[in-house]
Amino acid sequence: MPLSTGSESSKISRSSGGGSPAGRNLQESNSNSQRGQTMKLHSSKIRNFLLLSAVTLLVAAPRGVGQTQASSQSALAQVPAVPARITQAIDETQLVRLKGNVHPLARAEFDQGPVSSATPMKRMMLLLQRSPEQETALEQFMAEQMSKESPNFHKWLTPEQFGVLYGPADADTQTVTTWLSSRGFTAIRVAPGRNVIEFSGNVGQVRSAFHTDIHQFVVMGEQRQSNVSDPQIPAALIPVVGGIVSLHNFPPKSMRHVVGQFTHSRTTGETIPLFTTSGGNFAVGPADFAKIYNIPASLDGTGANIAIIGFSDIDLNDARDFRALFGLPANDPVIVNNGPDPGFNGEEGEADLDTQWSGAVAPKATIHYILSEGTLTSDPLFLGAEYVVDNNSDDAMSLSFGVCEPQLGAAANSFLNALWQQAAAQGITVTVSAGDNGSAGCDDFNSQSTAVVDLAVNGIASTPFNIAVGGTDFDDVGIQTSGGFWSTTNGTGKLSAQGYIHEVPWNVTCAATATPPSLTTCASPADPNLLNIVAASGGPSAVYLRPAFQNGIIPNGIVSSDAANHRYLPDVSLFASSGFAGNSSNPTPLSRSFYVLCQADALQPGSSPSCASTGPFSFFGAGGTSASSPAFAGVIALIGQSEANAGRSRRQGNANLVLYQIAQTAANSCDSSTQPLAPPATCVFYDVTKGNNSVPCPLRLTREQPPSRATTWPPG
Repeated sequence: MPLSTGSESSKISRSSGGGSPAGRNLQESNSNSQRGQTMKLHSSKIRNFLLLSAVTLLVAAPRGVGQTQASSQSALAQVPAVPARITQAIDETQLVRLKGNVHPLARAEFDQGPVSSATPMKRMMLLLQRSPEQETALEQFMAEQMSKESPNFHKWLTPEQFGVLYGPADADTQTVTTWLSSRGFTAIRVAPGRNVIEFSGNVGQVRSAFHTDIHQFVVMGEQRQSNVSDPQIPAALIPVVGGIVSLHNFPPKSMRHVVGQFTHSRTTGETIPLFTTSGGNFAVGPADFAKIYNIPASLDGTGANIAIIGFSDIDLNDARDFRALFGLPANDPVIVNNGPDPGFNGEEGEADLDTQWSGAVAPKATIHYILSEGTLTSDPLFLGAEYVVDNNSDDAMSLSFGVCEPQLGAAANSFLNALWQQAAAQGITVTVSAGDNGSAGCDDFNSQSTAVVDLAVNGIASTPFNIAVGGTDFDDVGIQTSGGFWSTTNGTGKLSAQGYIHEVPWNVTCAATATPPSLTTCASPADPNLLNIVAASGGPSAVYLRPAFQNGIIPNGIVSSDAANHRYLPDVSLFASSGFAGNSSNPTPLSRSFYVLCQADALQPGSSPSCASTGPFSFFGAGGTSASSPAFAGVIALIGQSEANAGRSRRQGNANLVLYQIAQTAANSCDSSTQPLAPPATCVFYDVTKGNNSVPCPLRLTREQPPSRATTWPPG
């Protein structure tokens, strides 16, 4: 089927590289090392999931162990009442500052002055916290949930059970809600799991109750509002209140990249690979994905429920067109309105990508699109994620956005850690995009050509209770057909991939080819478009210690004595390229492959119909870890279906504990670069041993504490 290339409607989000000269690739000086060495930040290996073997191993749990979601009513009846921890009368003159809760961009140079006192502040979330004793008990119970030898194996909790066992006492929640009401706040709601209290009010009430002012800011031409100092609360509430999740509306970044619009022209008798352009692009459709990652034909996600979190309306016709184009069964996403409808906005494409590709991997799963409107104080993603955990209707949940750990602040980091922990205890597997800015987690790939902040990771993805999903690219440049990776004919579902394709870390930057000691590949890049920071993200967390499932992992560049101080990202990776391949005179070592995306209202005027099943049609080429995260949520749905077919629990909870256990057996990991089109059945993971996720920077960046390296993770 011939393909004529139409005009591009958009490019990969990045600047042209006209900023500071990039004399070095991003690296760091390890001031805590006894040697004081400078470490180049390149990856050793990343784990990439091979579906068939993984499903086979995960279904090998023994029968005869309780594995269904527990009613546990008799057990709850035996649990002693949780003692109240608020023991002092509330004294408004005795205050405690909640440190670390001012957004880094709420700075004086952007400040436009105070916001009117009457300005509404809706759906704020007050974070509640467990006692140390409750936290210890919860960790023990969750370990038992994942142990086949325990009678609590896969005994998932409901939100209400979680709240009774591990939430504050009734008396404490009553004290807090009464205090909020006394300060004039309304619409007060305690979450079923007792992790947050949602409430609404206005700026004046926030200013009075929390002793911080709310100002208007203009950052990069966009208006935002934020608190200008850390909030304060009465000291009596501190045993139970962990903070205010957010008092600003600085948004997370979408991890989606669109290479452009294409037009497919059907000509009778023409037999070339699916969506091959004059520039040699090889698009990935659902059948290709299934062939590359060895998805069993017997699994389609039947009975599974996947939640996709977003904040723009979607046109269901886009999902219908996508499915009809590739011969998938009709199965519309279910739009779930969590509050007011935000309407259509710039994140529609992200929502389309997530709903289309989670359903592409698990075509018969029910896709719940949780749609929330952001407020001047609460992020719609957080509101949507809370909704999923509160309602407990989904087996997996995917988020395709990112905020680096420092920008989240103390309360939001704690909120996400607690929410993903509760989700895991309920059996919900949370997948999150690791990020699309390489090792520079706080830098903006939409506007920056070099990294200037520091090394960081996505805080939404870095907790020990979610799966951080990274991104790869195909290592098939110049040998797509001669190497046997792609066919010259199309099969059922427009299949043209022949089998597994070797992978490298997805890296669109001039730093992708850097090797020590040469770290100056970005000093004079052959193509100025390569001076950008678009790459799959990974590295060590600055917030979380190494979880037990990562024990024994010591990445290159981390001294062994410090290895336990960091949780490492990502956990698994899937193809994530958006197809960018440089200009014609300076091609890059990138695959030119991408995911197909259908979005009719984004097409240029006069284009062929969007993803039409007959005749010429237009579509978008897209990628980023925004694609790999929902795709992996689809993988989780397939695993759940396989388990349910065998009479076991569909839900997998924090599946990292099983994935890392499988990876501990050397025979389960195979070198990606040496595998045939049909690798041995023993291959559960592909170790990607080539490439890096370094990005350009103008000067050497240093981090005093903690030491870390930028890497696509984990190494072998």
